[in-house]
Amino acid sequence: MAYRTEKKDFSYRDLLYKALIFIATVAVIAYFMPRDSKFSYQFDIGKPWKYGQLIATFDFPIYKDEHVVKREQDSIFASFQPYYQIEKQTAADAIKRWENDCKGHLKTILPTAEYQRHISKLLTEIYHTGILSTEEQARLHKDSTEHIMVVKDKMAQSGAVEDFYSVKKAYTYLMSADTARFRTSVLRQCSLNDYLTPNLVYDETRTEAARKEVLDNYSWASGIVLSGQKIVDRGEIISSKTYSILESLKKESIKRSETSGQKRLILAGQILYTALFILCFMLYLDLFRKDYYNRKGSLLLLFSIMTVYCVITSLMMSHNILSVYILPYAMLPIILRVFLDSRTAFMAHTITILICSICLRYPHEFILLQVAAGLVAIYSLRELSQRSQLFRSAILVILTYAAMYFAFELITENDLSKMNGGMYIYFIINGILLLFAYPLLFLLEKTFGFTSNVTLVELSNINTPLLRRMSETVPGTFQHSMQVANLAAEAANRIGAKSQLVRTGALYHDIGKMENPVFFTENQSGGVNPHKNLSYEQSAQVVISHITDGIKLAEKNNLPKVIKDFITTHHGRGKTKYFYISWKNEHPNEEPDESLFTYPGPNPFTKEQAILMMADSVEAASRSLPEYTEESIGNLVDKIIDSQVDEGFFKECPITFKDIATVKAVFKEKLKTVYHTRISYPELKK
Repeated sequence: MAYRTEKKDFSYRDLLYKALIFIATVAVIAYFMPRDSKFSYQFDIGKPWKYGQLIATFDFPIYKDEHVVKREQDSIFASFQPYYQIEKQTAADAIKRWENDCKGHLKTILPTAEYQRHISKLLTEIYHTGILSTEEQARLHKDSTEHIMVVKDKMAQSGAVEDFYSVKKAYTYLMSADTARFRTSVLRQCSLNDYLTPNLVYDETRTEAARKEVLDNYSWASGIVLSGQKIVDRGEIISSKTYSILESLKKESIKRSETSGQKRLILAGQILYTALFILCFMLYLDLFRKDYYNRKGSLLLLFSIMTVYCVITSLMMSHNILSVYILPYAMLPIILRVFLDSRTAFMAHTITILICSICLRYPHEFILLQVAAGLVAIYSLRELSQRSQLFRSAILVILTYAAMYFAFELITENDLSKMNGGMYIYFIINGILLLFAYPLLFLLEKTFGFTSNVTLVELSNINTPLLRRMSETVPGTFQHSMQVANLAAEAANRIGAKSQLVRTGALYHDIGKMENPVFFTENQSGGVNPHKNLSYEQSAQVVISHITDGIKLAEKNNLPKVIKDFITTHHGRGKTKYFYISWKNEHPNEEPDESLFTYPGPNPFTKEQAILMMADSVEAASRSLPEYTEESIGNLVDKIIDSQVDEGFFKECPITFKDIATVKAVFKEKLKTVYHTRISYPELKK
């Protein structure tokens, strides 16, 4: 049969949903991507470098150690001379005040005019040298400053701090300058300290300018590293020199990314990079997996898992949390393989790895390991039905990581002693975390509406309450369902369909017959047929009701939607032919109300549903054969399936004529085995 060719009406709502999925995925991933150049390496003096070979990608200076810088700057500033300005007006005011006082209240104290001239001369000399305040002297002493620059008439001259006067020193000088001619007792009465005011004022502007000039001329670097130069190799012991280079690289990397313009450019690049990959993946789905692309649950599952892995990787790199190699990336393709298919799982895994790699400093090694591990995970877990399968896959993933990393090290390293043994511990942790995919499948099933093989295997256990009740209430229907399950599963295997899905669907497809068991021939005994008391329309409605009753039971027992679909589609839009034909035979000139004889449907829309419809009809009809020969079985199978094809039951179903021919061959082979002729055992003669 051909694939479905009808086109659905263009839906702006679906387009909007896909656009929102695209925008949200790109926005969340780009938001969490690291945009600052935080140095993501850990290192210490005397310890081996545990990362790969580090090559400088840009020129940068080798900054001096903080202790060296402090020592050298302390040495420089020990001889630094701050600037002070001499205030001339202070001297003029003090001398003028002295002379005025000498003409006033000091006139009666001073014996002669020589006292006035003597003090005036000394004040001029003191102010010319300069007077420092007590606070300034204390600060200079604290800073161990021995010399200062004094600005006089726009000219700066250096002078020793000890050569300048304090108020106390100036007063002592006034009192003891010439004690032979000028009596100290007289001078003491003049309160000479009133004429002593500090005239050396700290010049902050000139001092800071001079200090800045010193710092500008100071060399913060002890060398330079050129772009392309090797800094350190894996396994090398970090010396003090290498440590200084690594610290310098860290400072320069942070400095380069501090500007807002640089961060905006990085963000734009990350958005474009992510958007291109997500767009490519959506185009793949549109071209090759339209069923997933048009189903909201599938899209949400795919992009949610991809986003989660990208966000976790970004956070681990931004905050330097452990190593990304402990994150079980292979869980992504395993989950998608269980719910969807291998090709989509590999594409989603590859796209996720490529997006995550932009956060790492060594993306090639990361991509190589993760793609290989993802391929092995997909191949080793085609169908997850037992916990042991996941354990085996985890072992294979660990071995793949170890083998690929060992090969990579042999290629890139020339010394076995430099190999990083810690990475293999990460791989083991990764494999252990991979085992958590099993419980995670259950949560994803409930969240996104999928059904895993694990759930199908659990449902196909005949000891489940519903199937056990079925075996007790309608044993004939139960045996029929078991035979249909065997036929359908074998056919599904041959044409590449999901055998476990069709087997489970077959076991539950007739559960609705438990509501009215005696109305179905396989459950009748003693020759009692309740249909004799009903009209053909009533009988048809009772038989058709096993579909609606089955759906009610399925909902009551929380069966997955995929199982409910088998219940509704195993008769499609077909008719209850026995009662329909019987009615027409009795009313040759009338047309019946066909809705009374027609199943509600819909017709099968998956390969598995088509296989079940064929298996159900063939198995039921085979019970009415008068004899079981190769010819009679073959004719029966061909007649029933060909009539289903002619009636158009498989027009909406992606099954080909080749698949149908294979299914026919399987049914003939299996039915011949079931109904093979047994030899007659001879009786013992007496």
